[in-house]
Amino acid sequence: MRLRSGYAPAMQLIHTPTLSLEPQIAAHAEAMFDVLSDPAIYEFENGPPVSLDWLRARFAKLERRHSKDGSELWLNWVIRLPTNELIGYVQASVFGDGRALIAYELGSAHWRRGYGSQAVSAMLRELADRYAVTTHCAVLKQRNFRSRLFLEKLGFVISDPIDHAGYSVEGDEWFMQRAA
Repeated sequence: MRLRSGYAPAMQLIHTPTLSLEPQIAAHAEAMFDVLSDPAIYEFENGPPVSLDWLRARFAKLERRHSKDGSELWLNWVIRLPTNELIGYVQASVFGDGRALIAYELGSAHWRRGYGSQAVSAMLRELADRYAVTTHCAVLKQRNFRSRLFLEKLGFVISDPIDHAGYSVEGDEWFMQRAA
């Protein structure tokens, strides 16, 4: 999949029974900074945003919706409750071979309530229906038991190393995938 220069796909607002997934924009950074500063999120990998300005700049870059060379779509949604509160995000990098690499983050106050399953499942349907994704993929630290169990409940399985050729997967990580 090659994109026209400057092309940004029209992302849709996605609704679930109890959530809305809004295309992420730089204006979401302030509310998301608090959510993404939750230390519990980073027990196994990564770290919180270094500053609000850094997060705003990151979100602004992602608003392009594609990589500089046009080889990837960058699709990012914030997760909103009916109370108007933002609780996390879901995202996908979509590649021309029909695969999408997904990620997600929810503030720990919202874990184990079904929000993550609703949000990720809705995104997976959107990726298959609107972006012709045939295989969903995820990379996670092997010790991140919560994400592994979560992804397994959604039908992901740990893949053979040959399946993740071309993806950056470190020795302490799992590559999981599922058919759309």
